[in-house]
Amino acid sequence: MYQSRHKVDFVYEDRDIIAVDKPDGLAVISGRGSREKTLYDIVSSHIERTNPHGRAALVHRIDRDTSGIMIFAKHARAKKALMDNWNELVKERVYVALAEGEIRADSGTYDSWLTENRAGEVWQTKPEAPGSLRAITHWRRLSGDARYSLLELSLETGRKHQIRVQLASDRHPVAGDQRYGARTDPAGRLCLHAHLLVLEHPFTHEILRFESKVPDCFSRVLSRSPESRRKN
Repeated sequence: MYQSRHKVDFVYEDRDIIAVDKPDGLAVISGRGSREKTLYDIVSSHIERTNPHGRAALVHRIDRDTSGIMIFAKHARAKKALMDNWNELVKERVYVALAEGEIRADSGTYDSWLTENRAGEVWQTKPEAPGSLRAITHWRRLSGDARYSLLELSLETGRKHQIRVQLASDRHPVAGDQRYGARTDPAGRLCLHAHLLVLEHPFTHEILRFESKVPDCFSRVLSRSPESRRKN
């Protein structure tokens, strides 16, 4: 047993699955050659308290610097059921992002094609380009000013770095996302949060709703901005 500097909240658990609220800055799994403690290690350690031979089973991921809701399976049967039917079982996935610049429209949809190279770099490409995947994100503006826009983004597809690449391609990168061209880091972190996940349980078929509070630092950035006097 070990203590992690990252606080992980366990928001739901039954005999098949666990839902956790992941802090930003914590890797989900370790990279090649890395010995750092990960979210996977923390969840496995939690499972081992009641099942010494148990280990967490990874069924999806969010980025190290993204915070919010993640699901783990507790055994191989649950992992297979979730991974084989993920798109059907996930009823809703909603993120909140603080994006650079002013987005004046109330809502919209990003519908683009993404491709990735061997180094893990993702970018937008031509529709149906070889090796590309279609990415669809519906968004609405929650608030903002001339410097930043607070957005709610609902995923229709779940591609790697989908929200980050689509916002960057629209010249509104996620604040703090230097990898995809952000010019500012107002909260000392990537300003992207997995806010809501609605899941049909793979065995009981109960509809489960997991929600994580949007980090206060997102709204604090807007409140201290000189342009925050603008009415939203």
